[in-house]
Amino acid sequence: MGKLAVKRYFSLMFLILQLVLSIFTFVGLFGGDSNPVGHTASAMLVYVLPLLIAANIVMLIYWLIMRHWIICSLPAITILSCIPYLGTLYQLRPTPDDNPTQDNFKIATYNVARFGREAASFIAHDILAEMKRERVDILCLQEYNNEVGDVKNTDIYKDFFPYHATGMADMVIFSRYPIKTSKTMEFEQTNNSAMWADVDIKGKKIRVINAHLETTGFNRTLHQAGKMIQRGQTVETNSLINAIYGNYTLGMIIRAGQATMVANEVRNSDLPCIVCGDFNDVPYSFVYNTMLGNMVDGFKECGSGFMNTFRGNKKVRIDYIFHDKELKGVKYYKLPMTYSDHFPIFMQLAF
Repeated sequence: MGKLAVKRYFSLMFLILQLVLSIFTFVGLFGGDSNPVGHTASAMLVYVLPLLIAANIVMLIYWLIMRHWIICSLPAITILSCIPYLGTLYQLRPTPDDNPTQDNFKIATYNVARFGREAASFIAHDILAEMKRERVDILCLQEYNNEVGDVKNTDIYKDFFPYHATGMADMVIFSRYPIKTSKTMEFEQTNNSAMWADVDIKGKKIRVINAHLETTGFNRTLHQAGKMIQRGQTVETNSLINAIYGNYTLGMIIRAGQATMVANEVRNSDLPCIVCGDFNDVPYSFVYNTMLGNMVDGFKECGSGFMNTFRGNKKVRIDYIFHDKELKGVKYYKLPMTYSDHFPIFMQLAF
């Protein structure tokens, strides 16, 4: 009788754990629908959705082993509900070949990390050579640095990209097609910004929006803690966790306002839009949902395999290309270039 009581006790504990996991997972799935201002906890759950899904898979295996068939439905339903989210990270389709036609064009976005702050222009030349090989028509760069010694990178790029528009100092859009007009979108109380350019592609105009949203502050906090340790100062674990959490929440709130500003620009545009850049946020977040709006996520439409765009330890997708429904995606992919802490992403589109 004692063994039966213990077994029932552990089954009850695991059932409670399962209920908590399912509830947290569903809150995470819908956390991106609420502005993080005032809804910080639910917004934060979006960032741990992969861990919550993995935990539900483990629990499903446990219930199957224990032959609790009815309870199995809880993690099974939870996991099935996550399929749309998983589609933003992985697409089970073969990589399509390039299909250049008269109506196709290719766009790329790349956070170049100021070309590694090089004193010469070797990295800028290498990146340009790659863009030529990929036959890129429109190139959006973030953390761009134009001044390299006595040389300007815009002069290096102009032979292949005869047209360009600059936003703030670290933002540029290069194009092989004429740029008719452009605008800088400055974000308050931050060095980040966005910009757009109206590009005439064989008589058809589109608005390309290049955005670089507020960073998470995670790496900056760890870097500051590392410097304190090197100076012999004590860094308490609780203080470090509080600092990381504070920077994350502050970054979410700032990015939410920036994303809303960009989304309003899309809504007010009389041209079909492409929105791309470094959003510094994950799929299903408030920023992702706001920036996406009624547009199409290029990776979900025609990408393949696992899509992470940050090269650091965090294998996350924070760089995107979204497009108006008037356009059609043909191919979406990244290249494993190592000049930055980001990967460049490319998308072939058709009218």
